[in-house]
Amino acid sequence: MPLLDVDISINGSGLPSNVVAFLREAELRVSQFVRDSPDHVKGFVPSDFVTVYRSLRAITEANLAAGTSLCEWGSGFGVVASLAAMLEFQVCGIEIERALVNASRRLADDFCLPVEFVHGSFVPSGAEADVEESHADSSSEYFWLVTDADDTYDELGRGPHDFDVVFAYPWPAEECLIEDIFEKYAAEEALLLTYTAYDSVRLRRKVRKVPGSS
Repeated sequence: MPLLDVDISINGSGLPSNVVAFLREAELRVSQFVRDSPDHVKGFVPSDFVTVYRSLRAITEANLAAGTSLCEWGSGFGVVASLAAMLEFQVCGIEIERALVNASRRLADDFCLPVEFVHGSFVPSGAEADVEESHADSSSEYFWLVTDADDTYDELGRGPHDFDVVFAYPWPAEECLIEDIFEKYAAEEALLLTYTAYDSVRLRRKVRKVPGSS
């Protein structure tokens, strides 16, 4: 089942006051975390949260998603997952760095946002060989996908096929692998929203057949 690009019209209007307040606090905490982080998490780089929020808002305004369940693959500080909750998505985030999981839980709790964060790998059981092959082929020092973690989907009680929207901000070396995992394991009609290394967003839908194809 291929992935089909979906055009979204992003409204550049002002942000709600509660979102502004949340982002102000989140950015302060992210900056502090980056300053204080040990070397093994120095590679953490946040996306443009305003752009991602507006993209999620556009998805809801245009009713592009089949439902309201959203999972953030590699949820980092949990800002995007929390923003999605503010748009009334039913949200969870999966993150391999425990320090980031703890920080994201505190942030969401402080703003009374119902987001479930779990520690582990978002790579589903069965995709380990794909990750290992991609890792071996990559020359990038920033290749973060790991599979030697507890099965987070068991903890969530849901699998990759249970989400209507998946958000990810992959390193360049991981973009194709993220797409492959989503194409293989996500539900038909699910949406993949990615923030790219070129400071933009891309939205794709998993479809059974590209319209017009033979």
